Amino acid sequence: WLRPLFLASAAIGGLTFIVLAASVDPDRAWRIYHLNWLYWTGLSMGLVLFGAATTVAKGRWAVPLRRIGEASVAFLPVSLGLFLLSWLGRARIYSWIAQPITEPHVKAFWLRDGFMYGRVTFGLLLLFSIAIYFVYLGVRQDVAELKDKLPATHRPLYDRITAGWDSATGFVIAGEKRATIGPLVLIAYAVVMSLIAFDTVMSLSPHWVSNLLGAFFFMGAWLAGLMSLALLMMFWRRHFGIEDVITTKHLHDLGKLCFGFTVFWAYLLFSQFIVIWYGNMPEETQFLFLRMTRPEWKGISIAMIVLCFLLPFWGLIGAMPKKTPAIFATFAAISLCGLWVDRFVLGVP
Repeated sequence: WLRPLFLASAAIGGLTFIVLAASVDPDRAWRIYHLNWLYWTGLSMGLVLFGAATTVAKGRWAVPLRRIGEASVAFLPVSLGLFLLSWLGRARIYSWIAQPITEPHVKAFWLRDGFMYGRVTFGLLLLFSIAIYFVYLGVRQDVAELKDKLPATHRPLYDRITAGWDSATGFVIAGEKRATIGPLVLIAYAVVMSLIAFDTVMSLSPHWVSNLLGAFFFMGAWLAGLMSLALLMMFWRRHFGIEDVITTKHLHDLGKLCFGFTVFWAYLLFSQFIVIWYGNMPEETQFLFLRMTRPEWKGISIAMIVLCFLLPFWGLIGAMPKKTPAIFATFAAISLCGLWVDRFVLGVP
């Protein structure tokens, strides 16, 4: 039932976007398009990052969960295509295209639409290529081990994946390559996601400056990946009846990660806020005042903090909620909604 539900949702969303962009409200259509691109791209990379991070950290407990997260690698080429498509609506997303920045000269040089799209596209290609290769190495191990038990309809694909596979040394070599590529995934993620934050979020308010935005953005995406992994883990665990493989201990361990990075998200938010507040520079404080004092944005900014931090913090602070699938799933869903609102508050005002 999930596939037709999601296909119907995608069709409704696509049709709504076309109607809005073509006639009704193009500005709103492209703003929401951009917002959702930021959210789902970050969430997908956060899921892939779980495999890389636990490989680097040698977290054996996470082995049954890695492929669940790494499956989101299939969205990365789609994400690249969606970013390139946003070129058509770039003037409605970025104000500096219609009103070019002239001072300072370095910012005028940096904020040019062709240059910006070129460097972000290059960054995405680099990050996605490394991530896809990292996942491919793991899937190759699985296919080599299970190929004879898999459906014959996809045998040509399995044969291509395992071409040149040496059963004696293949697993060791693939494991060593994943251990080597894992750190590159982490570094590329931090650099490219920071670039995305500076170019596609900060430039929405071209005179605002925050050095911490890159870290805040990519850690929010990582938290979204963890929370979505929790939901996927509980769904597939029950669907396939593999409670003996993905145990309560896995729920508890992943729950501790979700709780810890929920606190870290709040730490980064407060760090960004306190520096801007005490610096008291108009080009920085206007970003906060717009979201904290204007009645149309104040309520949703408060909702962001409640959904992203207060509710998940108190909901997951104990061991029992982390080990109880229904409770854990509830607060993971709340956090994911809050992180979408976070992207909304960052960009739309």
